Amino acid sequence: MLVRRLALFFGLVFAVAASQIPEYAQQYRQRLGGAIDELRTIVARFDEDSAREGLTEQQGVARLAENNDQFVRGRGLQMQDVVRRLNVLSRTETAMAESGQVGRLLTLIGDFDPLIARRAYASYEPAVPVTGEGFALGALGFLAGFGLMRLIAMPFRRSRKARHAPAR
Repeated sequence: MLVRRLALFFGLVFAVAASQIPEYAQQYRQRLGGAIDELRTIVARFDEDSAREGLTEQQGVARLAENNDQFVRGRGLQMQDVVRRLNVLSRTETAMAESGQVGRLLTLIGDFDPLIARRAYASYEPAVPVTGEGFALGALGFLAGFGLMRLIAMPFRRSRKARHAPAR
C-alpha cells in the first residue's frame, strides 16, 4: 500500500515537472526572439554606417578587422561575432517556428543557446499546462515517475512476499 502511494506521489511530481517543459520552451522562444530583435537592430545600424561609406556589411567588418588600431580591430571582431550569432539564432528561431510541438522541444534541446537558456530559466514562472503538448508531457512524466518508483520498490516487494510466504 505504501509503495503504491509513493509511486502515485512520484508520478504526480514527475507529471508536474514534465508539464512545465513546454512552458519553459515558450519562454525560451520569447527570449530568443528578443535577442534576435536586438541583434538585428545592431546589425542594421552597422549596415547603414557601412552603406554611407559605400561598403557592404562584409566589407565594413573587414575594414574594421584589418585596421591597425587594436581597439578598432577588436570592434571588427565583435561585429563578426554579432553577425554570426544573429545567423545562428535566426536559424534556431526558424527551425522552432517550422517544427511541430515535439519538434520545437527537440530543436530547443539540440540548438539551445546557453546564455538565453540561463536567462529564461532565471526568470521562468511555472504555468498550468493547457496545451496538448503540456498534457502529453505531464502524462509521460507521471508514467515515468510512477514506473520508476515501482521499479525501485520491486526488489523490496519480492523480499516482503518471500518473508510472508507459508513455510512448507
